[in-house]
Amino acid sequence: MKNLTSDEILILELVSKGYDNKRIAKELFMSYHTVKSHITKILKLLKATDRTNAVYIAVKQKII
Repeated sequence: MKNLTSDEILILELVSKGYDNKRIAKELFMSYHTVKSHITKILKLLKATDRTNAVYIAVKQKII
C-alpha cells in the first residue's frame, strides 16, 4: 500500500471529496501544517504530480 499511514489514507479520502487542507485539518482535528506535511509525503510516496493525480493513483491501486 505504498506505506501510507491510516491518517494519510483518511486525508486522501477527504481530498477525493474535494476538501481543501483547512477543511481536512478541521475534520481530522489536526493542524493545517500537519495536513500539508502529510499531503507532501503522499505525493512523494505515490509519485503523484498533484492532489488530483494522487487520488487517481490511490483509486487505481485500491488504496481508497
